[in-house]
Amino acid sequence: MQQLRPHTPATTTHSCYDHTLLLRPHTPATTTHNREELAVMMSGFLPCVTQLLGLLLLLLTPGRVQGSSGCPLSCSCHGGQVDCSSRTLTTSSLPSHFPPASIELRLHDNQLTTLPNGLLDSLSSLRSVSLHGNPWACDCGVLYLRSWLLKQPDDYTGHSNVTCSSPPGLRGRLVVYLAEEEVLESCHYWYCDLALASQVVLFVFLAMQVGLLAAVVVFLRRFERLSGEARRTTEESFTGGVGAYE
Repeated sequence: MQQLRPHTPATTTHSCYDHTLLLRPHTPATTTHNREELAVMMSGFLPCVTQLLGLLLLLLTPGRVQGSSGCPLSCSCHGGQVDCSSRTLTTSSLPSHFPPASIELRLHDNQLTTLPNGLLDSLSSLRSVSLHGNPWACDCGVLYLRSWLLKQPDDYTGHSNVTCSSPPGLRGRLVVYLAEEEVLESCHYWYCDLALASQVVLFVFLAMQVGLLAAVVVFLRRFERLSGEARRTTEESFTGGVGAYE
C-alpha cells in the first residue's frame, strides 16, 4: 500500500523584477497554501521596497556626498591625494568633507570665491593645498581662508598665487597679506541694507503722515473761515430783512 506523504508547499523566491507576481490576481487567502504563498510573496516584496528606497535616496543625494571610500564624488582620490581641480566647483558645490588622511588637496582652477569655515581644520595630515586659479572674493567670507593661510609653516608656498578678484580696490592682492581692517571695510552685511531700507521707509511714512496732517489742518482752517463767512452773510441777510420789514 502506497504511503501518502504530507504535502509541503514549495519555497519559492521572487526577484524584485518579477512583475508577473505583482500583476497576477490573487484569490483571498482562505487556505493554508494561499496564506503561505502570500507570506512568501511579502517576504520577497519588502526587500524590493528597501532597494528602491535606497536607489531613490542615492539619486536625490547631491554630488558633494562622499562615496563609500570617503572620496567626494566630484573629485578623484589616489592614496593621500585628493584632486578636485578644474571641475568648475563653486563654493556651494564644493564637497563639505574630505578624507581625514588627505595629504595633498587640489582645488585650483575652479570657481571658488570663499571656503566654508572649518573646511580644512580636521585634515591634520594635510601637507599641500593648491588654491590658485579661483576668483576669490576678499570680503568677510575670506577671513577663514586668510586665517588658515597665516597658520601654515613658513616654508608653505601655496599662498603665493591666492589673490583677490574682488572688490576692485583689493584686486590682485595676496589674501595672506591682507590686513583685517581692509577686509572688514569691504564687508557687506544684508542686515545693514535691511536697516537702511527700513529707515528710508520709516522716513517716507513719517513724511506722508506730516503731509496728511498739514493738509487736514489747512482744510479745517479753510472750512472754519468759510463757515464764519457764511454765518456772517446769513446774519446780515436776516438783519437786513428784519429792518426792511419794520
